[in-house]
Amino acid sequence: MVPKQRKEVFRTALLLFLGTLALYYPALHNGFVNYDDPAYVTANPHVQQGLTPNTVRWAFAATSEANWHPLTWISHALDVSLFGLAPAGHHAQSIIFHAFNVALLFLLLVVATGFPGRSALVAALFACHPLNVESVAWVAERKTVLSTFFLLLAVAAYGWYAKKPRTDRYLLVAVCFSFGLMAKPIVITLPFALLLLDFWPLERFPGTSLSKLVVEKIPLFVLSGASAAITLDAQHAGGAVGAAELLPLAFRLKNAVWSYLIYIEKTVWPSRLAVFYPHPESSLDWWQVALAALILILITIAAWHFRSRRYLVTGWFWFIGTLVPVIGIVQVGRQAWADRYAYFSIWGLFVIAVWLLSEALGRLHPSRTVPTLIALAVLSAYASAAFVQIGYWKNSYTLFSHAIAVTENNGVAEGNLGAALLEIQRPDLALPHLERAIRWTPTLATPHYNLGTILQRQNQFNAAGREYEAALKYSADALEAAHTHNNLGALFQQMGRPEQAVAEYSEAIRLDPGEQNSWIGRGLIERQQGQLDAALQDFAQAVRLKPSPAALYWQGQVLEAQGRNERAAAAYQAALQLVPDFTDAQLGLDRVTKATKK
Repeated sequence: MVPKQRKEVFRTALLLFLGTLALYYPALHNGFVNYDDPAYVTANPHVQQGLTPNTVRWAFAATSEANWHPLTWISHALDVSLFGLAPAGHHAQSIIFHAFNVALLFLLLVVATGFPGRSALVAALFACHPLNVESVAWVAERKTVLSTFFLLLAVAAYGWYAKKPRTDRYLLVAVCFSFGLMAKPIVITLPFALLLLDFWPLERFPGTSLSKLVVEKIPLFVLSGASAAITLDAQHAGGAVGAAELLPLAFRLKNAVWSYLIYIEKTVWPSRLAVFYPHPESSLDWWQVALAALILILITIAAWHFRSRRYLVTGWFWFIGTLVPVIGIVQVGRQAWADRYAYFSIWGLFVIAVWLLSEALGRLHPSRTVPTLIALAVLSAYASAAFVQIGYWKNSYTLFSHAIAVTENNGVAEGNLGAALLEIQRPDLALPHLERAIRWTPTLATPHYNLGTILQRQNQFNAAGREYEAALKYSADALEAAHTHNNLGALFQQMGRPEQAVAEYSEAIRLDPGEQNSWIGRGLIERQQGQLDAALQDFAQAVRLKPSPAALYWQGQVLEAQGRNERAAAAYQAALQLVPDFTDAQLGLDRVTKATKK
């Protein structure tokens, strides 16, 4: 590549980078959402410490959220250190990673193929396609853009290695691949994808035998196998893998075949996009599956028949192959398919479309004017749709209202919309959404929990208790279960059943020693029963977890009852420092101050 061409290529890469930033700029005004963002950032006590040695140690040991992805945790912790819990900073990091991915994809394609115009169009489609909004505008999906960044670096390192195979260059490929796996194991298919790149555009095959190319990648396949084993273990431990009795293999296979067709459809015509698509389970007819299978087989036959156009084989099998880990044969979560899963898989479809149309239109319109206008029209349409889609991620209310509007019987969306309405103190509006969530997806724990909180406030104690028990039955998360046990403790306390309340508070503390309300609730019962030393220990532990005016006040009450007035005064004063107009604490302080003077 001559210097003039090199300058043009880097100018195009910069333009793609800046254009991506401009498109996603509105996302900086979006907030966090109540779907996974709390677990990853806003309610994660480890991430909220920021980037510290303790956080890094936790990140490499944790299998929270049914995954082992330490680099993702470190990325979120770094954001907290830099921006606190201001969502704009967290969104900015994801947008920047996406922009880098766009520029890297362009550079890799143009170096490997020698077609700057086609490469730019593929990268531009990737930059502005609405299907990718979920991966970029959702803070919890940092793992997708981060893992793809390392995937692209691994591909770049592999291209360098392919020019002159050496151990040090191969090690760089392995290191980048390892980093990608530690961000999100979705990149597990990289060794397979590199074999496709050997076919096109690197064209190492048939110059190098297929067996040699496969053997060459054995260390990478070993990394994939290790990542798969760790991920499956983490997902089973976290309860994320769908049980066979709830979703039989036949249902999963039918949905997997159908999903491939859905991804193609939404790549071509990205309408009615949602954060969650309910699994069709038994409602998917066999004729639909047979039709989808037939279409996929015909495309595969066509790609192989015209394999002289090598990009057809690489593009099609890149799309098919890189989706295998998330196509639903091993069901993780409750979704039928997800926009985020297609983030880098659709590169294959973009390459096929751009190369085919460029060849066809190039013959029909040598001047390139018409092909350029068509490309601009398509990009404008996709960018406009992406802009609208970014707006749906403004907050939980807009996100799940839209999901309900474009899907049917969506229990997850109904439950999260109900939770969003509870956050803004509208239980009256939340109630019907929670009831629909339970009716359509009764095995969701959170809607049962949220409905229980509403019924408890309405003093419908027995009904609330039934909802909490259902939440415990279906909960696979220890922290979620701890919250439910805490609420059951408060419920039994309200009903005048202290023994059961203590049992629930104790179970909440066992599951989550950081459940502050349970320490306070159990301490209150112990105080009422005259167990002052035990109550004092519980209140003290609650204070150690986080400064709490309520815990400090009750600590002062116990100390006052024990005649330890100086320490009681200190507790009351600490409560007043947190809440200066805390009347009961002020009265307590006045009492012990007078008693001390006497």
